[in-house]
Amino acid sequence: MKRKIIIEIISSLLILLFLYASVSKWLAFKTFIGDMNNQPFPNWMTPYLVVIIPVAEVLIAMGLIFEKTRVPALYASFVLMMAFTIYTVTVLLHAFRYVPCSCGGVIKKLTWPQHLFFNLFFVAISLLGIWLKKRDAQHEVRTVGA
Repeated sequence: MKRKIIIEIISSLLILLFLYASVSKWLAFKTFIGDMNNQPFPNWMTPYLVVIIPVAEVLIAMGLIFEKTRVPALYASFVLMMAFTIYTVTVLLHAFRYVPCSCGGVIKKLTWPQHLFFNLFFVAISLLGIWLKKRDAQHEVRTVGA
């Protein structure tokens, strides 16, 4: 029972993160596009990324809501947060001359070291959620098989 509550809390935190991030990007869409154009990758990617990133965030959040899609959504959360974390580490290592934050809302106000810890927290809870779901599945197999 305790495991299920922790999984629900993890899922809820990730849902809040991804919905907040995507909605803030859409509410300040012109700013988001400008920030994406200032990223250290080719500008031809911007039209794709400004759609793919917020849509992926919403799809992950929706996947986390339902029990049937929760595990793939936890893996997707882990992958997306790892990508953001790797990017943050490259920024902290000064791999780029200038890098604006293309995050939305109050997350945009974080310093890069704060971003790193923020991202690592969500990477960690995604991994914890995956691990707990696997343990849940193993427990169910043992219970049904007994």
